[in-house]
Amino acid sequence: MQKVIAAIASRAVIAVPYIWLGLFFLIPFFIVFKISLSQVAMAIPAYDPRFFWSDGLSVIWQKIQQFSFENYIWLTQDSLYYKAYLSSVKIAAVSTFLALLIGFPLAYGMARAPLTLRPTLLMLVILPFWTSFLIRVYAWIAILKPEGLLNQFLMSLNIIDTPLTILNTDTAIYIGIVYSYLPFMVLPIYSALEKMDYSLIEAAQDLGCTPLKAFWKITFPLALPGVIAGSMLVFIPAIGEFVIPDLLGGSSTLMIGKTLWSEFFSNRDWPVSAAVAVVLLVILVIPIVLFQKMQTRAEGSGK
Repeated sequence: MQKVIAAIASRAVIAVPYIWLGLFFLIPFFIVFKISLSQVAMAIPAYDPRFFWSDGLSVIWQKIQQFSFENYIWLTQDSLYYKAYLSSVKIAAVSTFLALLIGFPLAYGMARAPLTLRPTLLMLVILPFWTSFLIRVYAWIAILKPEGLLNQFLMSLNIIDTPLTILNTDTAIYIGIVYSYLPFMVLPIYSALEKMDYSLIEAAQDLGCTPLKAFWKITFPLALPGVIAGSMLVFIPAIGEFVIPDLLGGSSTLMIGKTLWSEFFSNRDWPVSAAVAVVLLVILVIPIVLFQKMQTRAEGSGK
């Protein structure tokens, strides 16, 4: 009896994440996907057909037959959308690379710091999360605007004569994304480097490896799982970012998050905006699947 109860309890524990994913991912996804197959309508909600269980199964089946992929075809015909996707991928990729360049040395320094100092350094990395994300983005407006703190500081040192135009450019977007998502890059890399046996570096140097060669042969491969995880944690939210491009970027900045918001709220074209969201989700699933395959290969080679 106890074994049966234990088996049921273990299965119930395993079922919890699946139930969570079903309620908060699959069901919302299918609702959005259903809207993407609908047509825009002057109604509330702003699409048709709409389903009511009181209509009966025959009426519901007739409405299901009205679904079409016209909205997805429209996305391929209008250059605005694929340009927005390409621009979003480019900005997210560059931001992820910059976050890696900054985050890896930070994580490495934290991992090599004395044990008594590591909790303090870890807290300093997490500290920005104690402040509202929106407030932090608005703070960058005060720093980057022509009469802002950065230009005043550079002009006081006579480095520049006229204020730099940084706000409302792609540079400001890169700064905002890297600053906002840098902890997501640092923490996984730090977690990987903290477990590393640094006697391997000493052994490699004793065998004639230069410090740079030892880094590429030992340190970086051992930190690679953290690098991949951190890159995904930065790239995935950055590609659909809306707040940072809207506040720090200019009106000419083209990202899929802004395009989706415009379709949904300005044009009130819910089906097209839902199709944009579904395609974006498919794009984001690709790096996740690749990461899982890499992990499986790594585990297989480790065995």
